[in-house]
Amino acid sequence: MGKDNLVYKFSYRRHLPHFQPPGATLFVTSRLAGSIPVEIQQQLQAVAAKVEATLSGMADPQKRAQQAYLEHRRLFGQWDAALHNTISGPFWLGQAEIAGLVAQEIHRHDNQLYDLDAFCIMPNHMHLVFTPLVKDDDTCHSLPTIMQVIKGRSAYQSNLLLNRRGTFWQHENYDHVVRDEAEWQRIITYTLNNPVKAGWVQRWQDWPWSYCKFSIEV
Repeated sequence: MGKDNLVYKFSYRRHLPHFQPPGATLFVTSRLAGSIPVEIQQQLQAVAAKVEATLSGMADPQKRAQQAYLEHRRLFGQWDAALHNTISGPFWLGQAEIAGLVAQEIHRHDNQLYDLDAFCIMPNHMHLVFTPLVKDDDTCHSLPTIMQVIKGRSAYQSNLLLNRRGTFWQHENYDHVVRDEAEWQRIITYTLNNPVKAGWVQRWQDWPWSYCKFSIEV
């Protein structure tokens, strides 16, 4: 990734659209490389491309923004369902030692690059909720920088533990801007309830690879 790709930008696009309004809280999902079969990944990217084409043709900015919000929520649901339903691909984050070092890396940059609200590490992906902090030049730490820092070191350490080489994390993340308090509550609940919904624990607090900075019942 070139240095220009790490500079803060309000919006940018790779296979998926990405937005980072100044001061916004972000909901980010990152997955292991190869965790979604190629054919399903291509189908989802095709759906995303059609959505973006439809949105770009809408003249009313307010209606376009509202429709974009709804469409991106639907897209996230499809990507996340693919991650939960897959029976193939790597599940390295299901190993306690690997999940532990990823959690440590997430905590390491709290209050330095971002204000961390919550996270949950699942066997083939992780969810994070955080607000990028402002730098000395009055711009925010960019989302690509934050994710490269978290994923770069954790990938290196994980590969050492697994005695492997190659790509550990999928390069692109799925991210969403949290619009208001009600949506924040919904996203926090969703994030923490991942292992509960999977049937691995009865309370989110019993999952060792979840975290929330607030005392919250979900």
